[in-house]
Amino acid sequence: MTGIRPSARDWTPEEDRLGFFGPGSVTWKVHADPVYSVGGLRALLLQALHPVAMDGVARNSVFRESPWQRLTRTAEYVDTLTFGTRREAVRAVRRVRGLHRRLGGTEETTGRSYRVDDPDLLLWVHNCEVDSLLDVARRAGVVTPAEADRYVAEQVTAAGLIGIDPDDVPASVAELGAYFERLRPELTLTPAGRDAWRFVVVPPMPRWVQLLTPARPAWGSLASLAVATLPPWARRLASLPGLSVTDAAATAALRAFRTGLLAVPERARRSPIVRAGFDRTAADTALGA
Repeated sequence: MTGIRPSARDWTPEEDRLGFFGPGSVTWKVHADPVYSVGGLRALLLQALHPVAMDGVARNSVFRESPWQRLTRTAEYVDTLTFGTRREAVRAVRRVRGLHRRLGGTEETTGRSYRVDDPDLLLWVHNCEVDSLLDVARRAGVVTPAEADRYVAEQVTAAGLIGIDPDDVPASVAELGAYFERLRPELTLTPAGRDAWRFVVVPPMPRWVQLLTPARPAWGSLASLAVATLPPWARRLASLPGLSVTDAAATAALRAFRTGLLAVPERARRSPIVRAGFDRTAADTALGA
């Protein structure tokens, strides 16, 4: 497999401390924003539209048996890659790549035999994540057009670490859009994909959680935003409305959602990994302010 294979000898202690992106990057800006959670769910929905990639998830992951465990692991991986030291990020990448090497299957509707670490499948997952996190950030007014291009370019590093040839990875918003145009004829929502969508929109929760906490309505709001911010063509594949008015309403709702979460103290709404990254680089952030 191609990609970036770094070792601790490749960087200085200072570079290690700052991680692969650092506090001055657009990546930190996007991934630390409150709307990041909406983008994460949007990415899962979009990823489920690729029959082979979705089969890899359904066949080889624990999302049916332990859905919350899978969500937590995915979030921790992305947070570590973004906000961890370079050593921490590389350890996380090696664990994931080691797991991918052992997994594969044959997708029934296409008849394709695959490995989970096939480069085109890894690229699909990567591009769905980048497109989703960037889309919600742009809608919410978090990034400028120039920063949007920088974000896509910065994420080439993340793709290379997981095993994708950097030359194959979109490095601008235009290249990312062209990628999805090329892939659209291959996309559909299979039964496995519908199961994944059902989990994202209405995940299983213990009865006491539903009755005694606001978790169900809170998740419902989050999932509704994720669905509404999908591209119209993606919503149509799921037999959902694809009208532009839905798009405009989604953007307005997303901005209201962000405004509400910004009232919550940063340390309360950020994960321990994100908080550790900001604490570790606090002096650098202050100097750049």
